[in-house]
Amino acid sequence: MDGMIILNLFLVALMIALTAVFVGGEFAILKVRMSRIDQLISEGNKKAVLAKKVANDLDYYLSACQLGITITALVLGALGEPTVEKLLHPVFESFEVPDALATVLSYAIALSIVTFLHVVLGELAPKTLAIQFSERMTLLLAPPLYWFGKITAPIIWTLNGAARLFLRLFGVEPAGHDEVHSEEELKLIMQQSYKSGEINQTELAYLQNIFAFDNRIIKDIMIPRTQIVTLEKDITFEDMIAVLDEHDYTRYPVTDGHDKDQVIGFVNTKEMLTHIAAGNDREMERFIHDMPRFHEATPISSVLVKMQQNRTHMAIVTDEYGGTAGLVSMEDILEEIVGEIRDEYDMDEVPDIRAKSETEYVMSGRVLLADLEEQFGLVFPDSEDLDTIGGWLQVQSDNVPEEGDTIPLEPHLWTISEMENYQVVLVELKLNTQADA
Repeated sequence: MDGMIILNLFLVALMIALTAVFVGGEFAILKVRMSRIDQLISEGNKKAVLAKKVANDLDYYLSACQLGITITALVLGALGEPTVEKLLHPVFESFEVPDALATVLSYAIALSIVTFLHVVLGELAPKTLAIQFSERMTLLLAPPLYWFGKITAPIIWTLNGAARLFLRLFGVEPAGHDEVHSEEELKLIMQQSYKSGEINQTELAYLQNIFAFDNRIIKDIMIPRTQIVTLEKDITFEDMIAVLDEHDYTRYPVTDGHDKDQVIGFVNTKEMLTHIAAGNDREMERFIHDMPRFHEATPISSVLVKMQQNRTHMAIVTDEYGGTAGLVSMEDILEEIVGEIRDEYDMDEVPDIRAKSETEYVMSGRVLLADLEEQFGLVFPDSEDLDTIGGWLQVQSDNVPEEGDTIPLEPHLWTISEMENYQVVLVELKLNTQADA
């Protein structure tokens, strides 16, 4: 084997290795998390500094990778056939293979071998490594990519400029390679991360609640007007203590003249009772705090921001006529993200939906139709202007609904089990009653 063949074989191996560098670098910088690179920089990792430069100029260095892959592929094609032909020439001579056939065979064998090595060692293997170990591969390959990009800068700028001009001929404006995901893509990523064990069930639930949070309005979570417990501003101390003893809330709206449409603020019972226990006066008015007001169609996210800015824990919800529709607390809003928050006063609270069996459920009349549609796959007819299951059942009844009334929703059956002041408090759902027949 002469020196030229050895040199050619070395160059073939070098080109395959360089292809692996460019392919691995291309996939690694696409996959690596910039937050992790920033963390490594803060820890003093010098390679991470170059890695950030490469990742921040993604369009340029992807072009550098493509240029490198193209160059190595061309060199491999130029070296492969002559080298294999020289290696196989003695074999062809010993079998007296005609020159024309020997050329064809050497070309076919060279193409097969070089293609196999190029695809397996130069592309597939480094691509897999880059995807699985993106951080390590980025730190390893960023320096050579950075300097290759600097050396070949004139070529890359020329090729990128030519590509942009070509696209503009067809009315296409080149776009960057910023990694942007739609909401649906992010939800899919969350599900995949949960299935792979990267996040747990609780974290997945929080993320899902955050996405749903932006689509909800304050009417969906407010305490309705009929369930608001208020204190009258001129209430006697003894009457106030009786109300506090019965309901055990921390904060109460304060009304003027027992009119829930005339809410003038709220009091914090802990603050007020501590002051009174210290022997000070019992006048309620000095403890009344202002309450913000929001229309019932205001997004929950907007209410949260404004309540944080005002540093208040309670707000009045108004209807289209300016009357009090309900009440919302900071706890109600946070529960939309983290789930139910229970404190020492919540011992008697029960979930809004409780399972009696696999086909029977008891639920609050305040449960939203949207939640039932999602959980049970139900479709509620004539529900365009309705929000809760209690409201829907009232509309479906021919007369004023009463306890024990049943309303079919084929093949399911709803039963009103508790009413209070014409309001549906509890309902029962029996799924798929046809299957029981």
